Amino acid sequence: MRVVLTKGRPTDSNAKGLRAPIAALLAVLTLGMSAGAGAWVYSRYAQDHITVSSSLDLYSANLARESEYSRGQVEVLAAKLGDLQAKIIEMDGLSRRVAENAGIPYTDPEIQAGLDQAAPPVMDYIGDAEQAPRKHKMSLEPGSSLDVRLDSLQQEVNRQREWFRMMDLALTRRAGVEASLPSLMPVNYPYLSSSFGWRRHPISGRHVMHEGLDFAAPKGSPIFAASGGVVTAAGYRSGYGNMVEIYHGNDLVTRYAHASKIKVKAGDIVERGQEIAKVGSTGHSTGPHLHFEVRMAGHPLDPVLFLEKQKADPTLLTDASGHLAAEASKVR
Repeated sequence: MRVVLTKGRPTDSNAKGLRAPIAALLAVLTLGMSAGAGAWVYSRYAQDHITVSSSLDLYSANLARESEYSRGQVEVLAAKLGDLQAKIIEMDGLSRRVAENAGIPYTDPEIQAGLDQAAPPVMDYIGDAEQAPRKHKMSLEPGSSLDVRLDSLQQEVNRQREWFRMMDLALTRRAGVEASLPSLMPVNYPYLSSSFGWRRHPISGRHVMHEGLDFAAPKGSPIFAASGGVVTAAGYRSGYGNMVEIYHGNDLVTRYAHASKIKVKAGDIVERGQEIAKVGSTGHSTGPHLHFEVRMAGHPLDPVLFLEKQKADPTLLTDASGHLAAEASKVR
């Protein structure tokens, strides 16, 4: 480089000599800055590319793990669904047997039909969901195959539950009716001196309808309620003498006549087997005995249809045999 020093104002030749080196210097600086900027941009791009690539790899790995976990959960759920299906079928069979034993008609054939329809696909392709046809792939999404089967089995469970409720109600009602039946022997002396039906009246001698059973028993023997109910009458009535009448529900009434003593009053609630009176011979009677009647809606019924088969105590019968034989000859 050549530098020219002059005195006074620079000439044109001097100015031209200075501008050329400065321009060259500026060009070099510009190229250097451009190269540096390019290198910086490239390094940033490369770094960002590596970061994005790493993030995508991590996301893919997480997605694969979640997919594998979900597939395992679906398979476990499908297995549980199969167990639930088996239990529902078992409940269906049990309800049928209970209904048959209880004498209640089983009227829900749709349950088994629904189970048969839903059952086969449930266990298909378990453990190899990827190989399953698209329409059978197990999924937990709403409307999916497994989701629909879950809804179907839930409906069957609800139907079974309603069926058991109805059966429980029917059995409860039946138990209530059976509990109200006068099936307990009203005296401890099951010696029948006169049965239900037409007979010669012991006093008038005419053939009349005997509307109950006569049990010969010692005077003062306890008389028991054949079933629980409400006392509707307790007092003297023509022909019956001292009589207790009990209403058991469902238009069913029992009467206990010829008592020597009454131990209840109208309006009392009595239990099955409760002592309500003492055996006597009041009213139209020829000797100590209990006249026992069962009426349905006012019509007499044969009490033998209701009374349980009693196994008499041999000792009791032995002790009372002599007295009963004597009394039975009087009571006809």
